[in-house]
Amino acid sequence: MDKTLDRRRLLSAAVLGGAGLVGATALGSLAPEAAFAADAVTVEPGAPDPNFAEGRISKISGGMLLVTGSDAVLHSIRVTDGTSIWKLQPTTFDRVAVGDGLYARGVRLPDGTLAADSLWVNIVNVHAHISSVARNVLHLDHKGQRIVAHVVPGQSAAVYNGTPAISDLSMLRVGRHVQVLGAWHPDTNEIDIATVYSAA
Repeated sequence: MDKTLDRRRLLSAAVLGGAGLVGATALGSLAPEAAFAADAVTVEPGAPDPNFAEGRISKISGGMLLVTGSDAVLHSIRVTDGTSIWKLQPTTFDRVAVGDGLYARGVRLPDGTLAADSLWVNIVNVHAHISSVARNVLHLDHKGQRIVAHVVPGQSAAVYNGTPAISDLSMLRVGRHVQVLGAWHPDTNEIDIATVYSAA
């Protein structure tokens, strides 16, 4: 059976209160890299992906999020017991707050609501240069803007030249170009590092 139909059936059952729903991670990865991966949906060139939404949370009511997209489009996103949530690490719905930014993937229900199978809260994907290194902090230059990137002990990892991720960030050097996936501190220039990619 088509994966999208399977997902639609599972998420629709969750919205309607069905029991025995598998965790959404069984339907796809919750890794931060997955937030930026193309979904296997056929979309006309220039048309929005119907199974994706992004923006900032303006209201939370029960399991429903009202999200204002960066293009000012309003999204209604339904969170169920089967929705997987990432906020630097897998977490629970009670950690989601008004003002948080998010990316969401799921399936559209007939009323236009997006039934989410995965939410990435405050996720950022930054390409920058390291301007200075301090204890547990990288200072980044992103197109002339300063970003303070915090190393989270036991959580942050580095990938050097495409090798497997490791917890040792000591090979990061001033002047190096890096890509950082992490979690933004809303309304600041600070992020927590999930993974930093560098050509060491």
